[in-house]
Amino acid sequence: MKSKRHAKILELIADYPIDTQEELLKKLNESGFYVTQATVSRDIKELRLIKSQSSNGGYYYTTGAKEMKSDISYKFNSIFFESVNGIDYASNFVVIKCYTGMANAVCAAMDAIHWKGVVGTLAGDDTIFVLMRDEQGAAELCSQFKKLMNR
Repeated sequence: MKSKRHAKILELIADYPIDTQEELLKKLNESGFYVTQATVSRDIKELRLIKSQSSNGGYYYTTGAKEMKSDISYKFNSIFFESVNGIDYASNFVVIKCYTGMANAVCAAMDAIHWKGVVGTLAGDDTIFVLMRDEQGAAELCSQFKKLMNR
């Protein structure tokens, strides 16, 4: 069932400019897949969906599969610069504060790069938690991200 649902999600985002989890949930329900918002959130993460900017300035879910590997870094930098408004770390955790609704897009783009020392990430609506292997790695990642914010 999960693989069929994932296939349907990919079909839906290819056919419609879906910009929220709620909209994706509605489209899934209309297609006969009755799931919770939490399931949709997990599916988005597992499928590594990201939000891309449309020509009208809005954001919508995409796979990013058409992009070349070198474009992943460019896309991350762009999304990060436009979406993040604060960053700090404590011990081996990095906390990234984003504008409302943008944390998932930043986190998905970040996960696609596979940063050294990152154990895992968790995104909410406006906050991302990054678990690092050690405090030194957290400090280095925080420093790199602060440079991106100030470019």
